[in-house]
Amino acid sequence: MTESNGTPRGAGGGSMPDWEKRFRAPRVSLPDWAEDAPDRALFVSNATGTYELYAWDRATGEQRRATDRPNGTTDGVLSPDGEWIWWFSDKDGDEFGVWLRQPFAGGDDVPAVDGLEASYPAGLAIGRDGSTAVVGRSTDEDGTTIHVVRGGGAPQEIYRHRESAGVGDLSHDGTLIAIEHTEHGDAMHSALRVVQPDGTTVAELDDTKGGSQELGLEVLGFAPVDGDTRLLVGHQRRGRWEPMVWDVASGEETDLALDLPGDVSAEWYPDGSALLVAHSFEARSDLWRYEFGSGTLTRVETPPGTVSGATARPDGSVEYLWSSAAEPSVVRSTSGGVVLDPPGLRAPVSVPVEDVWVEGPGGRIHALVQKPAGATGPLPTVFEVHGGPTWHDSDSFAAGPAAWVDHGYAVVRVNYRGSTGYGREWTDALKHRVGLIELEDVSAVREWAVSSGLADPDRLVLAGGSWGGYLTLLGVGTQPDVWAVGLAAVPVADYVTAYHDEMEALKALDRTLFGGTPEEVPDRFTASSPLTYVDEVKAPVYISAGVNDPRCPIRQIDNYVDRLVARGATHEVYRYDAGHGSLVVEERIKQVRLELDFAARHLS
Repeated sequence: MTESNGTPRGAGGGSMPDWEKRFRAPRVSLPDWAEDAPDRALFVSNATGTYELYAWDRATGEQRRATDRPNGTTDGVLSPDGEWIWWFSDKDGDEFGVWLRQPFAGGDDVPAVDGLEASYPAGLAIGRDGSTAVVGRSTDEDGTTIHVVRGGGAPQEIYRHRESAGVGDLSHDGTLIAIEHTEHGDAMHSALRVVQPDGTTVAELDDTKGGSQELGLEVLGFAPVDGDTRLLVGHQRRGRWEPMVWDVASGEETDLALDLPGDVSAEWYPDGSALLVAHSFEARSDLWRYEFGSGTLTRVETPPGTVSGATARPDGSVEYLWSSAAEPSVVRSTSGGVVLDPPGLRAPVSVPVEDVWVEGPGGRIHALVQKPAGATGPLPTVFEVHGGPTWHDSDSFAAGPAAWVDHGYAVVRVNYRGSTGYGREWTDALKHRVGLIELEDVSAVREWAVSSGLADPDRLVLAGGSWGGYLTLLGVGTQPDVWAVGLAAVPVADYVTAYHDEMEALKALDRTLFGGTPEEVPDRFTASSPLTYVDEVKAPVYISAGVNDPRCPIRQIDNYVDRLVARGATHEVYRYDAGHGSLVVEERIKQVRLELDFAARHLS
């Protein structure tokens, strides 16, 4: 069988199982509030069955769906005066489009910027006057350009470069613009430039110069005070992400040196007197308050688990999006209670994760394990590989792994080399031996899972989406005798073709990872491409792909599938009309059903 019609066995009637309830239950993002109108907020919800933007008047309690598109909308920004909602309009998930805006209270959508053609977005900052904006764009032809728009006038280009860049922030008084750029050619480690609205350079900060280490910088935000030239910056100078304060006028750098293990980020409290510190360590996170005057660091109480986002309100309270592997996400406040509690179906709880540390070829590997309550091994086991690659799995709620657990599987998630949260060297280790490094770590954890009695060696599933889908196809090809089933969603399958078809920003990342283009380092691309090993694949393979995907384009997946077809390999392909994943709940459920059904048929 080579194509799926989207109707797996057993998808018919009966009561709704818990795993479906988790997908259907209403979910909301952390609300983004307007700086000068804090009772006006914008959030994302799937309340209608599709993820869309919602306007929320907190004073009256009124909530209004601001966008309504067949394939959903998640990219939106609320202007600081609270008068306008800017949202990015692409075509069916292709990520190529223009910014539109509409009044907060409702009304027609109009082009936010006249004179800028469609592009991939590269950052957006809106001035407090509501009519000034800094718009970043990326296209295959121009690379990155940044434009300033004032009062509805023509956009003025202030930045252009072939390498990837983006808008970092606009100062509180609108006189300074922070830009993250990779003009040095290393897309994994940005440098910073601060310019005036006419493009004149004010200051530069580049940690990639003058040393052998590859260190990155990121913009965390200007101080929220008029005339204040302090910029909060993330840096890697001690081998992890930490915040510091850079006064772009004087050049003074203030190292905060917070005594916390793991990665640390921060944002300003609204009055600029303190920082809300987000701390991530060993797949969990928490919050702290740092006082500039005293230098004290005080814990902001949150439950054990993962804080996926947090914001400090003008009254000093903190709102945060929290979950754990067992408990679905919820927006809470330190002032007490739940901030947003959408009506409707409640998502059933799942099981907690167990932490496992395994010695690997590059150091200790952290894995998160879930299994059915009371179950003893050996169990059919899904190795759910995260995307990114610069990302990590955490003790947070995920409906996909919970569905596998509901069906009797153990789920193992591996924070392989390339993952964030374990130091700069761990993240950067995947260069040049792309994909192969990560699979070495997955293999080490797989050996532990089998030897410990958790996993049945004859019923091992390798699965993942995006980069995880890429590693799945690479894994079933380079380790053909190990995996019983491969499930790859929106994967890289033919790396050379993927490079030539993908969006420009990802081309830059691939040049960094491989050390050049496919023409410059062909052996590296060949060694890391799943297509190289497709004739070695023994396991049944299921592939799902968005036909409008700009990140893992469809042509390179078709090339891989054609090779499977030519040799009569067992596989199924499901194509859907969206981009790099779907924002439609029913579509997500359909895809999970197909994966569950495919695994059940081929593991029996």
